[in-house]
Amino acid sequence: MALKAVERDEKQLVTLTIEVGAEAFEEAVQQAYRRGVGRLNVPGFRRGKAPRKMVEAMYGPSVFYEDAVKASYPGVYEQAVAEAGVEPVEQADIELMEVGPEGYSFKARVHVRPEAEVGRYKGLTAFKPPVEVTGEAVESELARMRARNARLVSVDRPAKDGDTVTIDYEGAVDGVPFEGGKAENTRIVLGSGRFIPGFETQLVGRAAGEDACVTVVFPAEYHAPELAGREAVFAVHVHEVKESEEPELDDEFAKDVSEFDTLDALRADIRAKMTEQHERASNEAYEDALVDELVAETRVEVPDAMVEEEAGSMLERMRGNLSSHGMDFDTYLNILGQTFETLCDELRAKARRRVTADLACEKIAALEKIEISEEMMTAEYETFAEQVGKPVGEIRQIIDEKDLRRRLAVRQAMALVREHATPSAAAPAAVEVTSQGAEAEVPTESARKKAVQEAQAAPEGA
Repeated sequence: MALKAVERDEKQLVTLTIEVGAEAFEEAVQQAYRRGVGRLNVPGFRRGKAPRKMVEAMYGPSVFYEDAVKASYPGVYEQAVAEAGVEPVEQADIELMEVGPEGYSFKARVHVRPEAEVGRYKGLTAFKPPVEVTGEAVESELARMRARNARLVSVDRPAKDGDTVTIDYEGAVDGVPFEGGKAENTRIVLGSGRFIPGFETQLVGRAAGEDACVTVVFPAEYHAPELAGREAVFAVHVHEVKESEEPELDDEFAKDVSEFDTLDALRADIRAKMTEQHERASNEAYEDALVDELVAETRVEVPDAMVEEEAGSMLERMRGNLSSHGMDFDTYLNILGQTFETLCDELRAKARRRVTADLACEKIAALEKIEISEEMMTAEYETFAEQVGKPVGEIRQIIDEKDLRRRLAVRQAMALVREHATPSAAAPAAVEVTSQGAEAEVPTESARKKAVQEAQAAPEGA
């Protein structure tokens, strides 16, 4: 094998011109003959027993050339890649140039992992949100805890918003009852919006034992087409009205809802937990802002293949997260008001930023001569093994050593950037982060969780 030329353009597309000599090609042709002779019929010889010269005389001297090239070029290409010192990030486009008794030559075009140019990476300044837990926030959490621990108490008065009423109902359209329009002993929290718009409001002011006639119009987009946009009349009987009675906010309440004996101790625990949560969020925001600053200091042409691979991984992780929360992917898109195409565009922008940051950290690791010890590698393999419950040996087979070493180097480099950075309490103005492409954030984890919660609390129809 001879690597004749290496050409690289500004898009990180490398063209390797490779030649395979007569001796190596002859060996490949001979192997192709052994594999393929059984498929050819040569008169006077049993199938698979014809000498090569007889086969070539009958079918032509190039009869095994195509198979020989296909079988031999992958290994030849890998040798050329190693000699050229490049790292492909996709499958190469192969162009066969010449083939004959003296060997063959071909060109391999492939995008390679680029080397980033990094400006300043020590002394960066990034916004870190201040951590502040106010007394109002603590009291709001206590109020939510009271609401969660409230009990329903029957009342002898007309119902009002927030009350829970137990009812029987039967609906009809044009005097004809419809399927699904009848139920008994159904509980409704007035004002919750669980029923058809207008249904709950007409029960406000009704007391236990009363009958009511409730007239509503089904929404135009109602799930039952035969009812969509139609007016319906419901005969309703109110069995019971209950109001929510929240417990007193005192030491007894603290004992009932927590492991603490006093309300002050519960307040202190709430403040501590909220402070921890805010600190974690602040650190995550600071790290994210540092990445933005580092990306802004980085110049690199990221191949589309790397962006697509990372975006694909992000999409699969997103699907997995949604599935673990019991949410359908299409439902998630509807909640966010997005199409699959717009989401993918956002993921690509996010992936470009992430890949750019990784390439920057790889360059920093090289500049700082960061080395990953075997002890660090072993510890990481052991951590993975413990997380997935598999033997370390099996994990070593799954996770490529080179990729893991690079991942650890990136982590160490980012730790160095963070160590030499300065947090700022001043929030920056909104800027567009660029690195050969604009940055567009995908929904954050908190946004995803909020979407899940909203989906799980979707209103029901009557």
